[in-house]
Amino acid sequence: MRHGQHSHERHEHGEDRGDALIRHARRYEWTARIGMLGRRRQVYDGLVTLSGIGPGDRVLDIGCGTGYLTRRAARVVGSDGAAVGIDPSPSVIAYASTRSPVNCTFEVAGAQALPHPDASFDAVVSSLAIHHLPADDRVAALREMRRVLRPGGRLLLADFRERPRHLRVANLFGVLARHARQHHTMPDLADLVQRAGFELAGSGDRWPSLRYVQARRPTTDGSAGTGGSRP
Repeated sequence: MRHGQHSHERHEHGEDRGDALIRHARRYEWTARIGMLGRRRQVYDGLVTLSGIGPGDRVLDIGCGTGYLTRRAARVVGSDGAAVGIDPSPSVIAYASTRSPVNCTFEVAGAQALPHPDASFDAVVSSLAIHHLPADDRVAALREMRRVLRPGGRLLLADFRERPRHLRVANLFGVLARHARQHHTMPDLADLVQRAGFELAGSGDRWPSLRYVQARRPTTDGSAGTGGSRP
């Protein structure tokens, strides 16, 4: 599963923030295929459909890992659109970049400080990443997502609704042991998006053990979320 093969590293300022970073991209890809029981493509194409992404859209994937969801989104937006994946782990961004189609790019960045201007994307997606953020940083990260969305832009978040069985099984192999110890409480996605100023548009459950929410940046929202434009 996405972000399942994260290990905890030091924050860029030298402080251990508990941010989970994928260190071994190939092992992560193997774990993801196992965890999805051969249905990875169907699961992520379903998330792309739920996001409302269409041809010509600019899409940002937060916590993209090895870029699988980003690449599935890139297929939908086509040559007139663009898909951008960000993740704080240089190793997975390097891996993702070697598999990037022409309309798909990857950048090393964290969700709390997105390196993009205000209102520069039509849609933001994030899969199995929010639970890795420190609880105190989650609303700030969602406000950054709102900032980079155009008014009326769409947000799709998907995360575990409970600690899934595959994480417990993976512990036997030492693959996800640290992840499983650290993450016991899954985020309340609907509460987070509303606290960050989004309009909740829908929610539901998906196989396997996923909860998703759909939201929009209000069309009358003139605020920049956390401040002014970033470079």
